Amino acid sequence: MKLLRFGAPGQEKPGLLDADNRVRDLSAIVPDFSNDALLPESIERLRGLDISTLPLVEGTPQADLRLGPCVGAIGKFICIGLNYADHAAESGMDVPPEPVVFNKWASAVVGPDDDVRIPRGSEKTDWEVELGVVIGKGGSYIDEADAMGHVAGFCVVNDVSEREYQLERSGTWDKGKGCDTFGPTGPWLVTPDEVGDHDDLGMWLEVDGKRYQNGSTKTMVYRVPFLVSYLSRFMSLQPGDVISTGTPPGVGMGQKPPVYLKGGEVMKLGIDKLGSQTQKVVKA
Repeated sequence: MKLLRFGAPGQEKPGLLDADNRVRDLSAIVPDFSNDALLPESIERLRGLDISTLPLVEGTPQADLRLGPCVGAIGKFICIGLNYADHAAESGMDVPPEPVVFNKWASAVVGPDDDVRIPRGSEKTDWEVELGVVIGKGGSYIDEADAMGHVAGFCVVNDVSEREYQLERSGTWDKGKGCDTFGPTGPWLVTPDEVGDHDDLGMWLEVDGKRYQNGSTKTMVYRVPFLVSYLSRFMSLQPGDVISTGTPPGVGMGQKPPVYLKGGEVMKLGIDKLGSQTQKVVKA
């Protein structure tokens, strides 16, 4: 299933994408895609619905029908750094002996096609297409062998990053990762059965029609089951938490010379089976 949230910012309703790429309204079935609605038994109930009986929503998704973030009320937005060896190399950094963990703040989350705002004074705003993992069943000290049973689905994330704030202003990476609008998420939450092999998904990103990133999840260093297990040692994972798992090479910082967003550009990005995003870059 492809689960989504549609409507104006702050007023999104839950829905799903049917076989004709039309949105069906699920608001009479579930209040939102958050908390208990993401538990395995809740997802299974949705799978048993007769989709043809659900109300059709007017408009074409990502055209004249806005989609919001595919998860409502994200609790924790946990990110993994330097998780592709070739991206670590272009960044001039070694592959870490354990995953690098940082956070985006909930206020960074926007819909997949909403504007991305460059912070005031920024000179080094950058892009990163990433595989997002949405937690359905919470837990602590999760065994790696059981980890996929805790995953509700996958989505596209643009881990927008301000490199000066991240790397040159001392302290943690978080200050360059969690600016408002730096977490476009969606367009849909795709359940694992529809994704299939999440270890071999093509992923790409373009700026103004020029392709900068063209990679695959198969080059990920620390894979999804390990990451879920690893993170659960340090915090309880809860329904609606999102894990953004790192980016392949091709970020602006890695270009020679570096290329950064200045305002006015259009970013397009996507991952096989998970859909695509389009964001206009504007100045705050």
